[in-house]
Amino acid sequence: MPPMLPDFSNSVKLKYVKLGYQYLVNHILTLTLIPIMAGIFLEVLHLGPDEILKLWTSLHFDLVQILCSSFLIIFIATVYFMSKPRTVFLVDYACFKPPVTCRVPFSTFMEHSRLILSNNPKSVEFQMRILERSGLGEETCLPPAIHYIPPNPTMEAARGEAELVIFSAMDALFEKTGLKPKDIDILIVNCSLFSPTPSLSAMVINKYKLRSNIRSFNLSGMGCSAGVISIDLARDLLQVHPNSNAVVVSTEIITPNYYQGNERAMLLPNCLFRMGGAALLLSNRRSERRRAKYRLVHVVRTHKGSDDKAYRCVFEEEDKDGNVGISLSKDLMAIAGEALKSNITTMGPLVLPASEQLLFLLTLIGRKIVNPKWKPYIPDFKQAFEHFCIHAGGRAVIDELQKNLQLSAEHCEASRMTLHKFGNTSSSSLWYELGYIEAKGRMRKGDRVWQIAFGSGFKCNSAVWKCNRSIETPSDGPWADCIDRYPVHIPEVVKL
Repeated sequence: MPPMLPDFSNSVKLKYVKLGYQYLVNHILTLTLIPIMAGIFLEVLHLGPDEILKLWTSLHFDLVQILCSSFLIIFIATVYFMSKPRTVFLVDYACFKPPVTCRVPFSTFMEHSRLILSNNPKSVEFQMRILERSGLGEETCLPPAIHYIPPNPTMEAARGEAELVIFSAMDALFEKTGLKPKDIDILIVNCSLFSPTPSLSAMVINKYKLRSNIRSFNLSGMGCSAGVISIDLARDLLQVHPNSNAVVVSTEIITPNYYQGNERAMLLPNCLFRMGGAALLLSNRRSERRRAKYRLVHVVRTHKGSDDKAYRCVFEEEDKDGNVGISLSKDLMAIAGEALKSNITTMGPLVLPASEQLLFLLTLIGRKIVNPKWKPYIPDFKQAFEHFCIHAGGRAVIDELQKNLQLSAEHCEASRMTLHKFGNTSSSSLWYELGYIEAKGRMRKGDRVWQIAFGSGFKCNSAVWKCNRSIETPSDGPWADCIDRYPVHIPEVVKL
């Protein structure tokens, strides 16, 4: 039988109804003021020249009143501009590109696992299953010390990896920006699991002979979200130190943290973590405004460490045989979801348009008053951002965020391709993802970027950037020689 009512989903384009609603709510002030201003303008046109002159002469201006009003306006403007936070620009950044000699194809990784864990074939099989579903590709890299059988994680080898990654990224940054070492006012280095003495920041100061009055910081133990924490620290320092340059280095040194035991929860990081690092130049100098790539808009940090489960879900400890490793809890994804929820609750009011905030508020009121079983409204963050850089911590992390934030495959493309090409590079993965978007030629002036990272503790940290100028496809960088091959299809399971 023919339907009694027309199919409104086909006869009415609901997409355009939603767009109309968003435009109406987001521009309600403008749409209200335009008719008022038009009415005033038409009323003035109806007055004759004599009436306008009479109205003008009826206004009495006293010199003292004019001077007081002018002084008040100047005073308010001065207070406003002095209290306004300094704008922080991301001038440019550089990512470390591992040498081809460090590549670890699946066959090499599994062969080493079989030789190292010859007494425990179940652990080898477990690693193979993880690798098959990891989303990693054949070109990820591990440091030279891990290529030995058995691995040789000495302090000297760890320092060698740190020097290779950090100095390569710093040299690339100097070349791209024209920055001289003596022009660096603030230096921040973050590396979670390798914290030698002297520190990695001291190593950089020694290598490049930085100034003796440089403000240097070395962050450790902060997990994969330490890069955003470093940016937040740099932003705060740039608020109190005018006309300054800050260099932030984000990396994770793999050499001393390769687990050689049989605990499955500790074998997971071996399958996911790979070499990587990034160096970036932040500045509050007005002279950098034109050439800077991005402007920092917001940083939102969420810490769930007061909860015991969240605190221990990523935990460095010894197994029963005394082997040190990072244990990943089965509750990790659930805890990450709670941390993300807290983070976006804070982020939403800062970035979402009024239309999305109104829908969220109405749904919340409806659930409280009308029906608690109403499905909660998930704000459409695609209205607030053009690009998303989700920490490439693993396939499950990206899948979960794509589902919860209702993102398209293209929005998650940079994260998935970074995981495929470079693996989980910890805090530096966000910059490989941003590099992918630029290499694809998708970044335009005014575009907004949301960087989301998770870290031990447990933390969820976000940074929002706004593109300062249209960015041409770079001719260098980690993606330069392979961007034409991407995106690639990543099957659910890669049979080894």
